[in-house]
This record gives sequence, structure tokens and C-alpha cells, in this order.
Amino acid sequence: MKKILLLGSGELGKEFVISAKRLGCYVVACDSYAGAPAMQVADECSVFSMLDEAALRAAIAQHQPDLIVPEIEAIRTEVLLEVEKEGFEVIPSARAANLTMNRDRIRDVAVGLGVRTAKFSYAESAAELLSQAKAIGFPVVIKPVMSSSGKGQSVAKTEADIQTSWEYACEGMRGDRRRVIVEEFIHFEFEITLLTVRQRNGTTVFCQPIGHVQERGDYQYSWQPQPMKPEYLKAAEQMAEKVTSDLGGAGLFGVEFFVTKDEVIFSELSPRPHDTGMVTLISQNLSEFDLHARAILDLPIPNIDTVEGASAVVLANQDGKDPTFTGVAEAMSEPGTDVRIFGKPTTRPYRRMAVALAKGPNALERARAAAKKIGVVTL
Repeated sequence: MKKILLLGSGELGKEFVISAKRLGCYVVACDSYAGAPAMQVADECSVFSMLDEAALRAAIAQHQPDLIVPEIEAIRTEVLLEVEKEGFEVIPSARAANLTMNRDRIRDVAVGLGVRTAKFSYAESAAELLSQAKAIGFPVVIKPVMSSSGKGQSVAKTEADIQTSWEYACEGMRGDRRRVIVEEFIHFEFEITLLTVRQRNGTTVFCQPIGHVQERGDYQYSWQPQPMKPEYLKAAEQMAEKVTSDLGGAGLFGVEFFVTKDEVIFSELSPRPHDTGMVTLISQNLSEFDLHARAILDLPIPNIDTVEGASAVVLANQDGKDPTFTGVAEAMSEPGTDVRIFGKPTTRPYRRMAVALAKGPNALERARAAAKKIGVVTL
């Protein structure tokens, strides 16, 4: 039985724990607040800030895990680099966790490998941001180098938007780095997530591409498979394999691309299951969470069977606690639909609280219709 220390216990972590438990693992779920989703299905839980170096070291020392599995960005990844040298195994690797927790570092890796990215630069003040935005040309996309679920991301259309974008980015930052990435606005036809599975024997497996739509920098709905030209899919696979091979280790990576009329452009990478990949809970015989668990446990990955599927998020609209949900039965009443309620103990505007799933013909339309039937009620 492998003992897993899960660093971050959100909805993605919850589904991963379920997959890992089915394969006989013992999981200690960690997060900065009690009652996080993954804690509800884990064997043990621990509450501390993973940006606290001493607390993170203490948790690793206490639990002596076989595998350390990061699920969030806000981790003192320097500790992971050090404990890996001491013999602990970090998923997919400490280097991958350290680089991908920061948008600037993984972007620099991609550029160094010759991967096509949007034009970009960095800024550490509003004045520097304005200067870099002028050099790139408006409109520009501005993101904190460390954040999650689109927090702090905005589009500055003119110079007048820069101060607001800087302040918004600072509000949405995770960690203690007041730094943003500013990049050219890509006029894409669609975005994809290419779930890429690295196995310990060096084999790379790809899932069918997942299309998705974002608002406020956070995904709202996704579908699989996303139709695209075979040569564009091949280009995306080659770039994904190049970057993930450089990062090394075993596990599932969510690699995001912009697809324009003329080319495929690398956007971002997460060294773990991806929020847009929640569609695989209904569209694949093995979900992204099953694949992540199998890869890190060195278990076989058979053919991945895919059917038309879609996911649509259910958002809270106010601050509150102890949420309850209405309309769940109605959302699940149509054949081929399902719902996952995450179990988050508190709400805030636009916080993702559940996801509606659908498979079969018109899956996206049906998933979005199901999500609209669900209401989040708080005290």
C-alpha cells in the first residue's frame, strides 16, 4: 500500500483520492482550511499553509509518504526540491512542480525548447507593466505568475486599463511574488487542453483534445473530443511531449494550447489533473484522475475509450457557508447526465461548487442546461 501526501485538497484532489483509494492507497489530504473536498474521502487530513516552509517540512517528516502529490500552485516548492534529494518521491518530479507552479518559469522552459508561445514579458510594478504592454502592443493579457482558476487574470485593451489590471492581478496572486506575465492577445479559433500521461517506462499517452471556454480566466464548460485538423493535433502532441519529457517524472499533465487559423500555440501547463478535464469523468473509460493514479503507481494504462461528453460548472453567487443545492434531481433527470457536488464548506461569488456532466449527442448543450437547473443556497 502506497502512502500519498496530497498537497491541496480541492475538487480535483477529491476525485484523485477516490481513484487512488480504489487502487489501495492510503491518502493524507492537506490544505489551508478544514473540511476541504479531498479531506472528506481521505484517510487522514492536515491543515496548514503549504507556503509555510516549516509546516510543510513537518508534515513530510511526520507522515513519511511514499509519494508527494501536489494539487495546487501555492506550495513552497523549494522544500520539494530539497526533500526529493533526501529520497522522497515528488509527483511528477520536484523540478516539474517547482517550474510549473510559476507561469514565468514554465514559459521560459517552453521557449528554451523552441516551443511556439505568445509574445510575452514580465513586470513587477504597474509602471513596468505599462512599459512592457506598450512594447507588445494592446490588447494584452495580464496574469499573476502564481494563481489558480483564473484569479487575477484580465485583458488590458488600452493604457488606461493597466493600473486596474495590475491591482486585480495583485489581489489574485498566490504566494508572495508580486510579479505578472503580460502577453499578446491571441485571436484564436478555440482553446484545447491536451491531457498528456507520462509513464515511468518513458511512454507518453494522449487523451482526445478537450475544448473549453473561459470567463474571468476560469473555465466555464468543456467538451471532448474537440475536432481539429490532424496536422494541428500532431503539432500539439509534439509540443506537449517535448515539454513534459523535459520536466520528467510520471503522471498526468494538462497542457493548454491556443489554436488559430494558421497554427497551434502553447499556453500553459499543469503537472496534474486539469479542471477542464473533469469532462473525462463521463467521456472516458478512465478519467484523468484514474490515469494520474495509474501513472504514478506504475500500473498499466490500456486503450483510452472516448465518447462525446461535456462538463459545465455550477457557480456560487455570494459569500456564505454550509451550502445546499436545489435542482439536482432535475439536472440528473435526463439520461446520460450526472452531477458532482464538490463539498466545499464556504462560498464566494463565482466560486466553483459543482459540475454537471453529459454524454452522447449534443452533450455540451445538455450539460449546460443541467448546470443551469442547479442553485447554490447559503446561510
